Amino acid sequence: MTATPAAFHTIALVVRPNTDGIADPVGSVVDFLHRGGYAVVLEAQTAGHLAPQPAHVQVMNATEIGEHCDAAIVMGGDGTMLGIARQLAPFDVPLIGINQGRLGFMTDIPLEGMLDALARILSGSYKAERRTLLEGRVMRADATIHIGMAVNDVVVSRGTGAGMAELRVDVDGQFMYNQRSDGLIISTPTGSTAYALSAGGPLLHPSLGGIVLVPIAPHALSNRPIVLPESSEIVVEIVRGRDISVNFDMQTFASLQAQDRIVIKRSPHTISFLHPDGWSYYHTLREKLHWNEYPSGEGKLN
Repeated sequence: MTATPAAFHTIALVVRPNTDGIADPVGSVVDFLHRGGYAVVLEAQTAGHLAPQPAHVQVMNATEIGEHCDAAIVMGGDGTMLGIARQLAPFDVPLIGINQGRLGFMTDIPLEGMLDALARILSGSYKAERRTLLEGRVMRADATIHIGMAVNDVVVSRGTGAGMAELRVDVDGQFMYNQRSDGLIISTPTGSTAYALSAGGPLLHPSLGGIVLVPIAPHALSNRPIVLPESSEIVVEIVRGRDISVNFDMQTFASLQAQDRIVIKRSPHTISFLHPDGWSYYHTLREKLHWNEYPSGEGKLN
């Protein structure tokens, strides 16, 4: 066994469930980690979906991983990363993403060459990137009825078939606007490449300290996206509307009522992504958003 770097001793493995053909790549990662002298932990849901389970591994839930592991390798898509990132954020466990999904903004290491990338990262040759999160409280009168955390976004939206929602938005105690729309996206810089982008919002570099508000199909075309300071406290009040819900990274709390308020601010927790040395955010944008594609192939840069 080779000695492990001081930063990493116990490494968790989180895998998207019910993924065809995942057993062999998982086995390769587990064998690689064992050969490197690392203690390997399987996240509990991952262990429940793998058959047969790799030998000589422990099984832990997310809280136990947060308390005992030095890093977590996530094999799946961005949805898998979002789910475990919210749970591990209070423990500051760095995350390494291997893409087994479709888009892969956060799970950015391809399956091909993943072991070489892991070897470089675990030997200390990596680029660490810290991302902010949002937290939100759903208030009914003076009582908190739900608390959520989001890596990407908090979305207030109307139900299918319902009419427009009317929302009042206050920022740091100051009235900003009343808005009639299909809803409102409150996004982190990480989430600016997700739903907020498809709704016409701007791209925010992950290192920026900002929160972006993006209306969803607003009645007034003058309602445009706006980027607020990361220190802002945003209050979205339901003025009127039917079947309105609030989603934290697509985790839904439904049945909001008129005068309910969602109080949103930056979370005190952050998450860290570890990328292979030489990783570039701009390369990720070019690849995922196809900025390097030309209709005729002319003018393409090498």
